[in-house]
Amino acid sequence: MPERWQVIDGGRPAESAQSQAVKWLAQREMAEQALQTKLQAQGYSPDEAHAALSQLKANGLVSDARVVETLVNRRAGKLGANRLRQELQAKGVDPGLVAQTMAELNDSELARARAVWAKKFGQVATSSAERGKQARFLATRGFAGDVVRQVVSGLPDEEEA
Repeated sequence: MPERWQVIDGGRPAESAQSQAVKWLAQREMAEQALQTKLQAQGYSPDEAHAALSQLKANGLVSDARVVETLVNRRAGKLGANRLRQELQAKGVDPGLVAQTMAELNDSELARARAVWAKKFGQVATSSAERGKQARFLATRGFAGDVVRQVVSGLPDEEEA
């Protein structure tokens, strides 16, 4: 049975960089930088990888905006802006796009934190140990400190106060 990665002269895989990138994109959305890194790790030159990604981007197959949209739709209901920012940066998404997304998510941070908190705990803590547990829970999910304090203490929204 032939190996999946047949190597031709120069240590480069026999398959074109573009077809390899399309295979990865068929499995899941990937940021352009992540694809570039992955292609180079497979033995493609930076020029080959860049040319392939330029073509895919021109055809609309590579889109950092789509990566952001996919991640935010899937994870925003469970995580805070800090954690989402970290995950987007780890995926190699353009920093300007990450900043824009975080600005949009900050408006719903308190509501999302309350929903996550309500699902897990549902009632305001009566002891400091329980408040600490609830605060750590929200903090590890990436919610901002002021939002965590407001949710755990049971304070109303700032507009209502």
